[in-house]
Amino acid sequence: MPSPTTPNDTPNRHRGRRAPSATRRIATRASAAGATLALPVIGAAATSAFAAESPSYTVQAGDSLSSIAMDQDVDGGWEALYAANKSVVGDNPDIISPGETLTLDTSDAGTSTQEAAPAAPTAVMPVSGGTATAGFEDSGANWSTGSHTGQDWSVPVGTTVKAAVDGTVVVADWDESFGYEVMIEHADGKISMYAHLSQIDVSAGQSVDAGDRIALSGATGNVTGPHLHFEVRTSTAWGTAIDPVAWLESYGLNV
Repeated sequence: MPSPTTPNDTPNRHRGRRAPSATRRIATRASAAGATLALPVIGAAATSAFAAESPSYTVQAGDSLSSIAMDQDVDGGWEALYAANKSVVGDNPDIISPGETLTLDTSDAGTSTQEAAPAAPTAVMPVSGGTATAGFEDSGANWSTGSHTGQDWSVPVGTTVKAAVDGTVVVADWDESFGYEVMIEHADGKISMYAHLSQIDVSAGQSVDAGDRIALSGATGNVTGPHLHFEVRTSTAWGTAIDPVAWLESYGLNV
């Protein structure tokens, strides 16, 4: 684990890139399990049976429907989980709040899942509720190249980071400059990168869908405060960055 970086008074930016480290550290995710409670029932013939409450799960900070469905092995995946809990979650399946209680019993969702759950998004914002700070090609002494290679959003440590577009994880590792980072290769050949993470929840070779939780935001590597650095490249190599906002907007997002 790298030594913590001493922040300066420049808000929420990362410094210029240093030579990458060969040290590989992938963080894993801990998950909480829902409990099932069995209650005794006495029948008229003095026989006993047990009726079980539906299994449930209490939402924790950093959870998403996709991560809960994966951790709890929910039948039908996040779509069925959303269909069974739409009255709790509301119209946006990307927004759930700590403390909400979700049923894990998706049997009643049945064949209506496809109608109740919205179509899988083609693209989503990598974080929700963040404040945009340093943009693509912003200039400044914080960057060794003289300009910024991505888009930063200031968010608290532990904010859910999502795959922006469907793809395959090609890097889930530690980098001296970017801290914990994830790179995802997409069908258009572009590579999206998510950096300065506090926790990585995926591994290289894993397929992900747009909106899947891949990590938690942090302040690792060369930073001056907690934020997500989001970058889009034409390859995994340094120096191939393109405008990430324009790329997101090409998928119909209003960034």
